[in-house]
Amino acid sequence: MIRTPPPALHDLATMVDAPALLLGDLDGQLRPGGVSGWYVDDVRLLQRCEVSLVGARLELVRRDTGPAGRHSWSYVTRELAEGADAAVRLERVRHLGPDSWEEDLELRVSGPTALEVTLVVELTVDDTGIFVVRSGGTGDPAALSGDLTWGASTTASLSLTGPGPDERTVDGGSLRCSWTATLEPGSSLRVGLAAQAPGEPLFGPGSDRGWDPVVESDDPRIGRVVRRSLGDLQGLLMRDGDDDFLAAGSPWYLTLFGRDSLWAARLLLPYDDSLALPTLRALARRQGTTTDPSIEEEPGKIPHEIRREELAHLLPPVYYGSVDATALWVCLLADVAPTAPEAEVRALVPALRAALGQVVATSEATGWLRYVDSTGTGLANQGWKDSPDSVSHADGRLADPPIALCEVQAYAYEAAVRGQSLLASLGEAPVPGLDEWAVSLRERFNRDFWTGDGLALALDGEGLPVDIASSDVGHVLGTGILDPDREAVLADLLVSDELSSGFGLRTLTTASPRYAPLSYHNGSVWPHDTAIAVRGLLATGHTRAARVLTAGLLRTAEAFEDRVPELYAGDSAAEVPSPAAYPASCRPQAWSAAGLVFALWGCQGEGDDLLPAYSVRRSSRQS
Repeated sequence: MIRTPPPALHDLATMVDAPALLLGDLDGQLRPGGVSGWYVDDVRLLQRCEVSLVGARLELVRRDTGPAGRHSWSYVTRELAEGADAAVRLERVRHLGPDSWEEDLELRVSGPTALEVTLVVELTVDDTGIFVVRSGGTGDPAALSGDLTWGASTTASLSLTGPGPDERTVDGGSLRCSWTATLEPGSSLRVGLAAQAPGEPLFGPGSDRGWDPVVESDDPRIGRVVRRSLGDLQGLLMRDGDDDFLAAGSPWYLTLFGRDSLWAARLLLPYDDSLALPTLRALARRQGTTTDPSIEEEPGKIPHEIRREELAHLLPPVYYGSVDATALWVCLLADVAPTAPEAEVRALVPALRAALGQVVATSEATGWLRYVDSTGTGLANQGWKDSPDSVSHADGRLADPPIALCEVQAYAYEAAVRGQSLLASLGEAPVPGLDEWAVSLRERFNRDFWTGDGLALALDGEGLPVDIASSDVGHVLGTGILDPDREAVLADLLVSDELSSGFGLRTLTTASPRYAPLSYHNGSVWPHDTAIAVRGLLATGHTRAARVLTAGLLRTAEAFEDRVPELYAGDSAAEVPSPAAYPASCRPQAWSAAGLVFALWGCQGEGDDLLPAYSVRRSSRQS
């Protein structure tokens, strides 16, 4: 049986102003039949917007798809005037807001004579959930009314600006408008389209964080990457009540995620720590309170992701199938507590106690934090590498559950030690038995996970080491669970040829029979994963190794127009000038963008053979 792959995304122009996004072809057209369209709150409201000239082809001569909320294109045609010169030019500017979409068109004529031109715009509206689109399905067709409104339960609206069209035809959900004009040299025809989304989204747009970095370097790449990453993060900001958080990414993950939102806020801490507490609060409001195996809920557990109930989705609308989000929640609180208002930290103490209790409770049976999908309908793997084939032995056999991942034990140890310390600093009573539990976890981890020359990826259901080199070991650095001499061994492994591609950190060693450069979790490079390794390397004093990986990320960002995707191929920089795109990779992705900001912030300073000299700092209006 041939498996239907996820839709390709890497060759689309993506705009994000959460909870809205717009996917279109690189030439500016929104063509029907794929995933292109205007989406708000996980519903596609428009699937087609094509612009043309009667009797002539439009040739793209410029595009600017950089800013998250504004894209522009310039076209010419050489078929309406005598000679080869392009006397007719069409400028197209697209704006995206959190609940709106606008298209501005200006048709210009130059040259010695007047020309008659006919501009045509064709639209098709939609009302289909994003997961139906993702699976290749189609929803019930939407129909346009005479006043250009549409929608099943709520109503979206479309309006035209500028001169009224000479012809306007509505057929079901399709609209065709045309404008015919005789334009003198130097004159133009300007028309516009605007649409407004209906209803109240699950999460509203985030606030303007004022991210305006000051970057100084002779290498222009640094400024471009930092500004593009922060611009994408601004577009991914969403709000739960009064609390901002970073949605995981576009297009499938514009919502609150446990692991993703926590890591994005954590990686952004050196540049801006103001997202940490709001993210913690948004997740604490949904912290588990009961035991419900159908959604993997447990008391104190931090959720994996939150969705609208009415949307068709493979997972429950509130799903807790994440083995690491709870410990990461504690770690982020410990990170930000020293500089945060004490009253706001104290308000989270009940959630902190509940989270620490859940971390310990998860390990009661075997002493390890393990997972298994007991429902058969949830995630088979519940660490950050959550694909079904992401945990395998050296001979390629998949590990049997319940699985204990190395990085999850490290997160848990850090959470226990720092969570207990935070309680003490606030004058709060300690969690009984937590100190002894952490000591025991560290001893057992060094005994059972250390293989003699490295760290096992996991322990399988029988307690046997999954003895294979993987990027997961980069997450262990800096958590305190290993001694410095063992951390040094891992630092060398992370920059070895089997894991470091020269474009970042491969998820799996090239020695594995499952290694493939374009495998989702078995050989590809995930920028956030590399940035977490950079974080651990810097924390443990392995600065040059951190700079090796950061230089690879910078090299990659240039290949992807300064917007690093969710993941890309683990191709070797010794063999190719840039890595291949992973076709279904999401972009922008919050922890990818935040990871670039973190790595470049952490490695700034004097230049060397790896990175140029540069500095990155906040602007005065942020400080």
